[in-house]
Amino acid sequence: MEVVRSPRRRKTVQAREVNGVLRVSIPATMTTADEERWVQEMVRRMARRAGTGAADLEQRAEELSRRYELPRPTSIRWADNQEWRWGSCTPVSGTVRISCRLAREPGWVLDYVIVHELAHLEVARHDRRFWEIVNRYPLTERARGFLIARGLEPTPAPATPSSPPSTAPRGRRGQSVAAASRARPR
Repeated sequence: MEVVRSPRRRKTVQAREVNGVLRVSIPATMTTADEERWVQEMVRRMARRAGTGAADLEQRAEELSRRYELPRPTSIRWADNQEWRWGSCTPVSGTVRISCRLAREPGWVLDYVIVHELAHLEVARHDRRFWEIVNRYPLTERARGFLIARGLEPTPAPATPSSPPSTAPRGRRGQSVAAASRARPR
């Protein structure tokens, strides 16, 4: 590993592999403590990114869209900047991004997330029609439970018989994140 302090760099930190050596570029004004923290973070990100090579997302998405009659994305790729989501979709452009954190999870969980995001290409909201599409994947409930147990999916609110499960993020006491942010600290 090599750390390069650049006087031209003001705020950003960058890591890339150059001839088999991880080169981390940081601002010259960064403190030693910040340097250590950022070097560790960039090593972690690069290791996570390296773990994504085993799964071919385009091939998986193609197979899942054919098998479950889902729209095909214009592009699908790994994303290493999704700390709170397992995937995201831009229906207008047809692009899907999958969190690198899922590269180490079982394939059936990754497949569920891909199906979930492909369903957004047809229905943007998490409404009844959306969940009907997602539930074409037979391991949906199991994968959601797995992600909840791993802390990667928000805990669903109790569903009434006429409504699909909620995926609104939940705070410490089960309240919505929006409600939790309005609550006063004790």
